[in-house]
Amino acid sequence: MSVLLSEDTTGWPPEKIVFPVGRIELRVLDGDHPYHVEHAAAARDNWNRELAANPAFYDGRMLFQHRLSVSEEAITGESYVSPFSTFMYWRGQRERAGGFHVFAFGMVVSSDGALIAIRMGQHTANPGQVYCPAGSMDENDIVDGYCDVEGNMRREVLEETGLDLRDGVADPGYFATHSDRSVTLLRVYRFPLTADEMLASIRQHMLVDEEKEIDGALAIRSADPTAHHYSAAMPAILAWFFGEAK
Repeated sequence: MSVLLSEDTTGWPPEKIVFPVGRIELRVLDGDHPYHVEHAAAARDNWNRELAANPAFYDGRMLFQHRLSVSEEAITGESYVSPFSTFMYWRGQRERAGGFHVFAFGMVVSSDGALIAIRMGQHTANPGQVYCPAGSMDENDIVDGYCDVEGNMRREVLEETGLDLRDGVADPGYFATHSDRSVTLLRVYRFPLTADEMLASIRQHMLVDEEKEIDGALAIRSADPTAHHYSAAMPAILAWFFGEAK
């Protein structure tokens, strides 16, 4: 069945709720994202300001979605490999348009029911924010012309925490939530280790991690949205996880 891809969110499920997703197909196109072509000069000027404020930033390449269809049946879309600087310019606009950010949370759950999260380092693009270990999809996550969502989750969790999602048991199916043209894909992975054991393992990983992206890990045990400096996606995810999925 043909799916109509669009640059708007008409007909999507309501924002800031978590819903099941039957299928995910995110195709990667050749060439430049139209948003990048249109806003290249403004994005370059903004990037110079970003670098002046944080010289640790790196203008890598990531998958920036162009058109997207979101429903419980499927999330399908088309993306381009784009500079991180273009995404940062788009993200900073008061009214976002012309693209979508799709990223994935591998939700790591301990044997005693805690959700394991990370706190981002002050030198990153999300300083001090607390969320599930994750990162934007990039060229490493392209398989046969499509975004490999599961591969992205495994890579990011492993890089940031040293935990391998293959050591956990995945709950059936994917879920998603969205807000302000950012779509978060979710899958729960349950580990045979307690929260204390998992946090100790992450602390050991942090000692040898060259990237130093995170400055700590936490065991979350409630849906309280004020307990930490959560990213924008987390309150809805916590309400769903501790209300329905735990």
